Amino acid sequence: MPSIDPSSLRGFTLAAPPAGFADDPYPWYAALRTRAPRHTLAPGVLLLTRYDDVAVVYRSGAASSDKQREFGPKFGEGTPLFEHHTTSLVFNDAPLHTRVRRLMMGALNQRAIARMEAGVAALVDKLLDAAAARGPRVDLVADFAAQIPVEVIGNLLEVPRGERGPLRDWSLAILSALEPAPSAEVLARGHAAVSDFLAYLEGLVARRRAEPGDPQVDVLTRLIQGETDGERLAPRELLHNCIFLLNAGHETTTNLIGNGMHALLTQRAQFERLVADPSLLATAIEELLRYESPLQLNNRLTVAPLELGDGAPIPPGTFLTLAIGAANRDPAQFAEPDRLDIARKPNLHLAFGHGAHACAGMNVARLEARIAIGALARRFPRLALDGRAERDPRIRFRGFRHLPVRLD
Repeated sequence: MPSIDPSSLRGFTLAAPPAGFADDPYPWYAALRTRAPRHTLAPGVLLLTRYDDVAVVYRSGAASSDKQREFGPKFGEGTPLFEHHTTSLVFNDAPLHTRVRRLMMGALNQRAIARMEAGVAALVDKLLDAAAARGPRVDLVADFAAQIPVEVIGNLLEVPRGERGPLRDWSLAILSALEPAPSAEVLARGHAAVSDFLAYLEGLVARRRAEPGDPQVDVLTRLIQGETDGERLAPRELLHNCIFLLNAGHETTTNLIGNGMHALLTQRAQFERLVADPSLLATAIEELLRYESPLQLNNRLTVAPLELGDGAPIPPGTFLTLAIGAANRDPAQFAEPDRLDIARKPNLHLAFGHGAHACAGMNVARLEARIAIGALARRFPRLALDGRAERDPRIRFRGFRHLPVRLD
């Protein structure tokens, strides 16, 4: 790993990251962990890069997930992006977060996930059959990884298949606005995507209210009907959290599969190890989540003094940026953290967060990745990169736009 001149850390910012950071942020994370683990990004804004610090913030009641103070200036109060990102599950505290999460998790319980497995396996096989027919050269992101979560979440919400075309583009536009310094063009696309997505969902919900599905398999019907005690989502909460379900599922799964396969194919011995021993698949997924975390950055706001392992308490009103990608490469927690080891144990990574705000769909993402990567290793043991992989330039979400491979 290339070393970073310590003097260059003084001006380090995520709003205008250094050249090459999106391609390989890990040398910068390593330097920050060692020399500036509480790096000031702006007055009242800190970047945390150590595993223990990030884990403390995730567990602490002194760190709020409510984003109204952050997103008001960023998106404009009352705008579509502001309404969406301050209403969805991930950017709220109790009691709203608790109520919405309980309803969501009731719809994504272990029985529901187990029922999904056969359908996900059939979808993966269908996509790989189509790729093999077109092959031997395919784009592992566009032709495979990005298709899976759209179909899985589309099935969970029972979105008619012919109406799923815009879902991925809406998702990318909405989430791209969460980057540290989105341009006016990115914000405009995000606002438009929220408005278009809401308009579509209003019609879908109206149809589902008129003709409910089976709440055991149709998550939208279950969310509409609510719990047996009568607790339900308000109409706007319902719409925004349907958007959240698709966005979170799409981003995490697509990037986990794309990042994971790129890591395995550039460190060929680990891919061949998985081909030879499929029993390593579960630990391989956890290692791929750690090694190339799909979500690299998260945020909190302190609402009380927060004590970390060393140094003065962080005062209330401080915005914290949590460098998940840095924490998951911290040598204080992971031996040889820059080495991919698909049998790594223990592996207490923070890719899905921790505590009350741990990712609600993490087991769905694990299921999709396990089936997808397992099928690639089983069906195409000579799979290899074929051409230039194009990394997505975003830094909050880490993934690829294009990943060309040869199947045979």
